[in-house]
Amino acid sequence: QVLLVESGGGLVQAGGSLRLSCAASGSTFSLDAMGWFRQAPGKEREFVAAIRWSGYSTYYAESVKGRFTISRDNAKNTVYLQMNSLKPEDTAVYYCAARTYYSDNYVFARNYNDWGQGTQVTVSS
Repeated sequence: QVLLVESGGGLVQAGGSLRLSCAASGSTFSLDAMGWFRQAPGKEREFVAAIRWSGYSTYYAESVKGRFTISRDNAKNTVYLQMNSLKPEDTAVYYCAARTYYSDNYVFARNYNDWGQGTQVTVSS
């Protein structure tokens, strides 16, 4: 099991930036990939971005491409989500996710076996 703790959420004006962090502990030696999802009130949880734990492959939702960047620091067992040019529609609770097995799909939440508690991101217009 991988324990995930997110930080970095907050309130920002439209056009601003935030950086989310997700620190992993526990069975990090078995990590295959980590990702970020978000859930706005009344909506389903949706994929934002993902990164393989080895190599340099990254994956993004179309809605955040060119604005968000996912990165990792293996030495710190931490994944980051740099969010630039934020829009009010980016407002949501952001969740960090991890999986310890290989899958070629990064979009579906069911393909991740561990989740963080979530951090609120609010973008004001």
